[in-house]
Amino acid sequence: MKIPFDRSATLIDYFADLAPTVRAALAEDVGEGDVTAQLIAADTRTVATVITREAAVQCGRPWFDEVFRQIDPAVRVAWAHDDGTTLGPDALVCTIEGTARSIVTGERCALNFLQTLSGTATVTQTYVQALAGSRTRLLDTRKTLPGLRRAQKYAVRCGGGYNHRAGLYDGIVVKENHIAAAGSVAGAIRALRDAGVSLPIEVEVERLDQIGIALGAGADMLLLDNFTLAMMRDAVALTAGRVKLEASGGFGLADLPDVGATGVDFVSVGGLTKHVRAIDYSMRIVTG
Repeated sequence: MKIPFDRSATLIDYFADLAPTVRAALAEDVGEGDVTAQLIAADTRTVATVITREAAVQCGRPWFDEVFRQIDPAVRVAWAHDDGTTLGPDALVCTIEGTARSIVTGERCALNFLQTLSGTATVTQTYVQALAGSRTRLLDTRKTLPGLRRAQKYAVRCGGGYNHRAGLYDGIVVKENHIAAAGSVAGAIRALRDAGVSLPIEVEVERLDQIGIALGAGADMLLLDNFTLAMMRDAVALTAGRVKLEASGGFGLADLPDVGATGVDFVSVGGLTKHVRAIDYSMRIVTG
């Protein structure tokens, strides 16, 4: 499958937990077996198609494929498009061929992954488009659906956004509670360096006067928390390109053009992954 973005631009292995994630999803849905599917003769073969009933950015092929691989490796899925493709209503997504029992058993689980990840990719594309013409890049956050962190970050990339850290293990963001526990920004950064941590350190600031303190303590990047547009412009001027700036604070779609105009490097939006509206996909058996 063609990946719709440059994998070298991220350190996240999106598919590292693909198999166990799908296995867990099948366990909660199929359990000891699909009792309804027993109404179909075991040797009945069929063809089914999946379409999208609305415009969407397709996302979720690896998870969809893995569902059927785990249920029945003999099932064949032929995709009409790569992930990251923008589809119109009623577009053919894929064709599935195999035993009817296997196809109806995997239908809901496979579509759950496809509709959820396409929902994230689709809304991400909308936000990216709102930043068009600016230098500001759209970032995701750790506010993801439990168990779908890597999958949703893949979906953000399919929609044209960029990934923040994958988790607490691969990136540092020193926030207000860390600073309070350490006693100061300088104390927090010193403790990290004394512990041998070599990763870049991003520090959250809530006021303009904290910028100089964070820079003086050795921050590599600043998280501008709930800054007004005027404060963002001032922060860009004060730092003069010395560090990257990330704006955060519950931004909606309508806020993005103004945020981009301030000149910040990034804007992070938790809603990309936590406020998911699934895309309406439909699977239908077309031959029996």
